[in-house]
Amino acid sequence: MPLITLIITLAVVGLILWAVNTYLPMDGKIKQIMNIVVVIVVILWLLSVFGILPSMSTMRIG
Repeated sequence: MPLITLIITLAVVGLILWAVNTYLPMDGKIKQIMNIVVVIVVILWLLSVFGILPSMSTMRIG
């Protein structure tokens, strides 16, 4: 994956997360949980992109 695509994807995810946090009225705890989930998903995706974590499609649960 080209570096520019990676940077644009991270910027779009950050922009969407900022917009949701700023403009959608939600309880603070729900926003905090949502932020944590998004950060964990982005970290897992980055690990997968850089080859540190195997592809998510090859993982099996159960």
